Amino acid sequence: MHRYLTLIVTGIALLAAGFAHGQATSAGSGQAYPTRPVRVLIPFPPGGNVDVFGRVLWPQVEKELGQTVVIDNRGGANGILGSHIVANATPDGYTLLHVSFSFAVNPSIVKKMPFDVVKDFAPVTDVALGTGYLMVAHPKFPPNTVRELIALAKQEPGGVRYSSAGVANGQHLTGALFATKAGIEMLHVPYKGGGPAVTAVVGGEVQLHFPAPAVGIPHVKAGRLKGLAFTGSKRLSAMPDVPTVAEAAIPGFLADAGWHGVFAPAKTSPAVVKKVQESIYKALQVPHVRDTFLNNGYEPQGHTPAEWAKLFQADLKRYAEITRAAKIEPQ
Repeated sequence: MHRYLTLIVTGIALLAAGFAHGQATSAGSGQAYPTRPVRVLIPFPPGGNVDVFGRVLWPQVEKELGQTVVIDNRGGANGILGSHIVANATPDGYTLLHVSFSFAVNPSIVKKMPFDVVKDFAPVTDVALGTGYLMVAHPKFPPNTVRELIALAKQEPGGVRYSSAGVANGQHLTGALFATKAGIEMLHVPYKGGGPAVTAVVGGEVQLHFPAPAVGIPHVKAGRLKGLAFTGSKRLSAMPDVPTVAEAAIPGFLADAGWHGVFAPAKTSPAVVKKVQESIYKALQVPHVRDTFLNNGYEPQGHTPAEWAKLFQADLKRYAEITRAAKIEPQ
């Protein structure tokens, strides 16, 4: 009898020890992570502003994590296609989403979203906040100033075409806001990402575009485009000769370029989420990474997951109000 009792007690003790070990392993999983390459989905084609900044940021995050980071561009539907892949991915931290603020706009403009941006994702951190967009035009477009652009648009309502990375994308909303404030009509031409939208204005398919400075500045300096203005509150340090829209023609005009943020699939371990956030924050402090963002009109962020979750929730409401004001009907 005593022998059977001893076996039972020993078995219970072993089970308890095994459970405790499992708990410790689970709690410490964020410390062991990552043990293999991490895939980062950028849900836009190469060449857009998220992609441009991502290819500066993630090589540094790779050093912080001590594992290879592979960027995977999956453009389409204003970021929805690539985001859907992450929503369905295993929540182990090996598939992440690096997206623009279109992620917070889409629920207000798409009737049937294939996922829930709140329930299906775990906020990791905000990477950067854009101070504004660069207003660029095809070199052969006659206007060389914002006032000349407004004058031409008033003569030819709807005759000026501007490209964007998609319906209700920040570039679309900025163009719509500019047209409203200027009292003009312009034709919006959406493309499947920032890269194609830039190519459209460089190739002359449209006359105007509102890219992030990181994307537009190289084209302006190479003479492929001309810079008319900046939509932020002050001039870009990288292009001091380009005035703000407020200076050039519309006092008080301001349109920021939204944020870039990182999300993981829902139910990803908080320890893993924290480790990714901390690695991104450290990467953003590296001088060449930080300077790249600042010199191109973006302010590095890096909030904790809890802080980022609150900011994201607030922006879901804010962009719902903006899209209603812009009279963009859900499709």
